[in-house]
Amino acid sequence: MRVMTWNLWWRFGDQWQERQHGILATLRGIQPDVAGLQEVWGTALESQAHWLGDKLGMHAVFAAPSLPPPPEHSEYEVGVGLLSRWPIQRVDEHRMPSRHRSEAVALTAVIEHPSGPLHAVVSCIDWERESDQRMAQARYLADLLTDPSRDGPLPILLMADLNSPPSTPEMKLLASVAVDAWTASGAAGDAGHTLSTRNPYAPRGMWLSDQRIDYVLARPGRVDQPVLVEQAFLAGTSHDSHPPSDHYAVVADLQL
Repeated sequence: MRVMTWNLWWRFGDQWQERQHGILATLRGIQPDVAGLQEVWGTALESQAHWLGDKLGMHAVFAAPSLPPPPEHSEYEVGVGLLSRWPIQRVDEHRMPSRHRSEAVALTAVIEHPSGPLHAVVSCIDWERESDQRMAQARYLADLLTDPSRDGPLPILLMADLNSPPSTPEMKLLASVAVDAWTASGAAGDAGHTLSTRNPYAPRGMWLSDQRIDYVLARPGRVDQPVLVEQAFLAGTSHDSHPPSDHYAVVADLQL
C-alpha cells in the first residue's frame, strides 16, 4: 500500500494556480493508494481535495479549519484533506487543544480497504516553538492513534505536517506509539528534509527550516502484525521556477 502525506501550501504565493498543475502531475506520477493533505483550500461547496480526487479518480474528503489561518476576507478556508483509492466509509472531525486559536482540526476516516477497515488520521499541528501546546496536540494525535476501537487487520495511519523535527519531544512521543515510516525504511541516513531551503518557496530563517517535519506514521492494528516499510522517499522536489508546494511530500510503501 502506497501512503503519501503532503502540505500543499493552500493558495499562498502568486503562482498558486500554476502550482495546482504540478501538484496534480506529482500525484499522478506517484499514484498513492492513500494521501493525507494539509493546507488544502476549500469552502462548503468545493475543495482542492475534491478537485484532485475528480482528476485522479479517487475518493476525497475535506475538513476545516486547520493551520495556518487564511488571509482576512478570503472565502476559502485552510483545511486538511484525504484522498483514497478505496471508498471512504466514515469521516469525523476532532478539535485539538489550542489556547490561542481554534484552527486545529484532526480528520479521522475509515476507508473500505479490501482487507478490512483502514483507519486514517490527517492533521497539522502548531508551528510555534511552544512546547506545552505542541505537546498537547501531539498527545491528542497519539490518543487517536492508540484508540482500541481502531484495532484490526490493518495499520492505523497518521499523515501529518507535525511541524516537529524527529528529535523533538513531540515526535519522540508519537514515535513511541507508532512507526515512523521514513526511519523504518532505512532512509534515515538521508535527512529527508521536507521543509528545505533548496525549495525557492520554503521559508528561510525559521527554526523548522531544513528539517524533516512531515510524516507518515503507522501503528500496528494487531500486536502480531508489525508495520513493515519497503521504502520511503520524497516527492514534489522539482526545483523549477514554480515547485508544486513549499513542502516536499513523503511517500511510504507499506507491506501488508
